[in-house]
Formats: sequence, structure tokens, C-alpha cells
Amino acid sequence: MKYYKFKIEKGQEVMEVLKDEFRKKNLIEGIIVSVIGAVDECCISNMPKTDATQDILNEYQEPFELSGNGEIRDGEPHIHCVLSREGDSTIAGHLHWAKINTWYVAVYVMVDEQDP
Repeated sequence: MKYYKFKIEKGQEVMEVLKDEFRKKNLIEGIIVSVIGAVDECCISNMPKTDATQDILNEYQEPFELSGNGEIRDGEPHIHCVLSREGDSTIAGHLHWAKINTWYVAVYVMVDEQDP
């Protein structure tokens, strides 16, 4: 297995940076072992209980602690995350985008050495 670390900085968007880095390194399949950091805005989705083929998207404009994991599928990041916020509450779902304005996010990836 080969290991990569990506650090997404202030002013960047998590999924855009990962897509760009995966393309540059020709990463098509792999494991997103850990996503950790803090974001200032994001969009996550969950499925309605009556139709698992649909997504309910929710956007948030507030700071969150972020943790998650996922996979690289066909060169695209697929991340499920947990977000914690003021008041010790959490929300979770499929991450569509996350903007960083204050801190950073680190993403740790492993790919099979047989793959690029």
C-alpha cells in the first residue's frame, strides 16, 4: 500500500482540492482512511427513509469540527463525515463540499501499490 497525505488550507474547498490532487497523481481507486480538521461552510446529504436512491442536501454556514473516511472511486472522493458544532451536537452524512476559512483539513489516503 502507498500512503498520501493532503492538507487543504484556508481559502480552499475540500472536494475540489482532492479531485485535483487525485487527478495529478492518477489515483483512481483507494481508501480515504481519515479526514480530520475544521470547516466553515459545507453541504452534506442523507437519504430520505422512503427512497434510498435520492439525496436530501443541506447546506450549513457555521464552523464545524470534521472527521470522516471514505474511498476514491473512479478518481473521485467519496466521503462520509461527522460534523460537530457549538452546543456539542453532531450531524453526519455524505460530504458534497466544505470550505475552509479558518483552520485546515488533513486527508490521509492509501492506495494499492499495484495501482498508480
